[in-house]
Amino acid sequence: MTRKEKVLIANGQGFWGDSILGPVRLVNEGPLDYLTLDYLAEVTMSIMQKLKSRRPEMGYATDFVKLIDRVLPQLVEKNIKVIANAGGVNPHACKDAVMKVIEKHGFKGIQVAVVEGDDILANLDDLMAKGEAFENMDTGEPLSGVSDTVTSANVYLGAFPIAEALDKGAQIVITGRGTDPGLVIGPMIHEFGWKPDEYDKIAAGTVAGHIVECGAQCTGGNYTDWREVQNMARIGYPIIEGYADGTFVVTKHEGTGGMVTTPSTTSLRMAWRTSPASRWSKKAPIACASAV
Repeated sequence: MTRKEKVLIANGQGFWGDSILGPVRLVNEGPLDYLTLDYLAEVTMSIMQKLKSRRPEMGYATDFVKLIDRVLPQLVEKNIKVIANAGGVNPHACKDAVMKVIEKHGFKGIQVAVVEGDDILANLDDLMAKGEAFENMDTGEPLSGVSDTVTSANVYLGAFPIAEALDKGAQIVITGRGTDPGLVIGPMIHEFGWKPDEYDKIAAGTVAGHIVECGAQCTGGNYTDWREVQNMARIGYPIIEGYADGTFVVTKHEGTGGMVTTPSTTSLRMAWRTSPASRWSKKAPIACASAV
């Protein structure tokens, strides 16, 4: 494939239930190569798992299907690719719902990919029996002490499976639980051909992904000096203008509200992602388990 020198990657969703207007405006108000959508948090996984236990066809972000129904013609016209972790704990059901929307609109040949393998709830007992303790990072206690209260358990998948799906021609990529910045890094890997050992580039993509992962938070939507933010009602959602060498610019569509400044993009989005070295774990956790 021909490598691009620059790619435009937006994020229009910060959580499950976020406004549908953000991604709709991103698609309609300016140029875009990729639209990413981040629906998941740890508590969200528990909610989705409970929904799936009551109705096996549920367990994903139904908002996403409504969004695709609304913007699919523009996605096709502008050749915008979509990457979303809307699959929750039932990504194939989400894919089936999206395929019905595509059929309704009469489009042919749109490829929808599913990235799976994150949900290990059914495997917990077997993994613990084989010696995986799933130790609490703070207390060191094993998961076995609370295993009967666990409602969801997911490993975090990275960006390379997303890139692989794009390599194979997918226009819409649906994942379960993955790393938040992976939604942004995946397109960069695909477009620029980054390798797993190009650590500086992957690190730069990680920073870019973390800045925009919660949508308009980084363009003034969650900012201490909120009185400085202009036209909050029409706030522009963030776009990463990424380059092959790992450099990137945080921007938004021209004429939209909000702000893109060093404080708005770093004071909240990056500061809360760092913590004292004393809290860093020498042993990376294999899973995130949610219990009630």
